[in-house]
Amino acid sequence: MPSNPPLREASPMEAVALRSAAAEAPVTLRPEPARQAAPLRDGLVRRWLRLNRGQIRAVLIGLVSLALFVAAWQVLTANRVTFYVRFVNVPTPETVLERALVALRNPMFGDHVLMSCRRILFGFLLAAGVAVPLGLLMGRFRTLREIAFPVCEVLRPIPAIAWVPMAIMLWPTNEGSIVFITFLGSFFPILINTLQGMASVDPVLTRAARCLGAGERALFREVYLPASLPQIFTGLTVGMGVAWVSLIAAEMISGQFGIGYFTWEAYSLVQYADIALGMITIGVLGLVSSFAIRILGRLLMPWSAAR
Repeated sequence: MPSNPPLREASPMEAVALRSAAAEAPVTLRPEPARQAAPLRDGLVRRWLRLNRGQIRAVLIGLVSLALFVAAWQVLTANRVTFYVRFVNVPTPETVLERALVALRNPMFGDHVLMSCRRILFGFLLAAGVAVPLGLLMGRFRTLREIAFPVCEVLRPIPAIAWVPMAIMLWPTNEGSIVFITFLGSFFPILINTLQGMASVDPVLTRAARCLGAGERALFREVYLPASLPQIFTGLTVGMGVAWVSLIAAEMISGQFGIGYFTWEAYSLVQYADIALGMITIGVLGLVSSFAIRILGRLLMPWSAAR
């Protein structure tokens, strides 16, 4: 077997040529971690913008709409326009902003807001805790629906403000009567929408679950409740709005604290800027509470958010 030829030492001329070639060769540097992360971060940002461009567009349009509303408010009130509607005594946005800065430094205003939020929380959670199970049971069992539905339909058209005298007689404290009125305001929208959700359940799903051996509890857990959730959350959103309407009416009539009482007291003292501040606060609180319900609905119904 032939052996490998012995290695030959490079001549001085060859060594010089090799060294010059090595010096002229391009040096490849390892990219820095920051330079590697920058393209990845830019790609993630572009991907997020592409996936959420519809929501971003809606937010931008909403901001423009609010800006136009405030601008129209400023023009009408600054010029004291009187054309069917009188803007003579309506405060300007600048005046309301000044009063808002003063009110935010006053702990009494914060107490009014916290009291209203607590009443809404108690009344709304109590209404949801009663209306959702009752609606599911009424939608599932015909006899219970025939017994309870006529009573609900008779009581449902009665406005919340008409319940104020009765609530004062029923409950020993103003706090209990206000929470009760808030409960009534949100109870019926949640109940009706839960019934609609149960009526929209596909019977094929029920029969399939029965064929697979599902009992009554499994039917409620795996079929009726998931299929009714979209309608239930619609009822929760509507019920939250009606709950705020009912709460403000009750606070204006029989309350001693709360943002509704703050607004009515401002009217009694002819403080127009505080009236507008109370109205804006009510709107912001209602918007935040409804948005929280929508976020909860997306968390509990990921299949609905993906469509």
